[in-house]
Amino acid sequence: MSIKAIIFDMDGTIIDTEHIWKKATEALIVSKGVAYTPELHEELSRRLHGMSMSKCIKLIKDIVQLDDSVEDLIKEKNILADALFSEGVRFIEGFETFHTLVQQKNLKMAIATNAGDNTITLVDQALDLKRFFGEHMYGISSVNYVCKPDPAIYVHAAQKLGIDPQECIAIEDSARGIEAAKNAGMLCIGINTAQNKQLLESAHHIIDFYHEIDLHTLTSKKHPF
Repeated sequence: MSIKAIIFDMDGTIIDTEHIWKKATEALIVSKGVAYTPELHEELSRRLHGMSMSKCIKLIKDIVQLDDSVEDLIKEKNILADALFSEGVRFIEGFETFHTLVQQKNLKMAIATNAGDNTITLVDQALDLKRFFGEHMYGISSVNYVCKPDPAIYVHAAQKLGIDPQECIAIEDSARGIEAAKNAGMLCIGINTAQNKQLLESAHHIIDFYHEIDLHTLTSKKHPF
């Protein structure tokens, strides 16, 4: 099969929001009277990468032993993150140029993310994502809140595009996302925005920047795996 579509993760893949979520996590923990030590920061950075919001909050609650409900903590973190979005969400370097190249190849595109609807809306308002993806922006609510590494969100995005998953390239920045894309039957490219290639070791290809992707070669092969 030849490649007919590219499906992108969102956070850490097409947009840089890591600074926002880290600040929101720190502010949430500090608001509970817990010291946000360098050791705690390191542990959370290592363990939370690529997780859905609900799983992140459950892990934070367990690690720092909070009495609050997961639901309340999610609401609080979302409020903190919403305020921080004004500090500037931005595209990952090279994404916009790469998007233009994909368009020139007449490939379809979509977003498949663990993010919730509120986050997608905020990013769309800040960066006009519809300009790049139209209505093909699918978050965790699209698949009944089944998150990566389950392949559901990638399968759903491919179905909405009308493309067989095996005819899709997925671009990811996390181990969980890579597992989801591969389980969906897609060729997966890992982009090293987190500066940790160990997170990406199961991807079919690993890149540091978008300009390293050779679209001509990938789309001209019958079986690019």
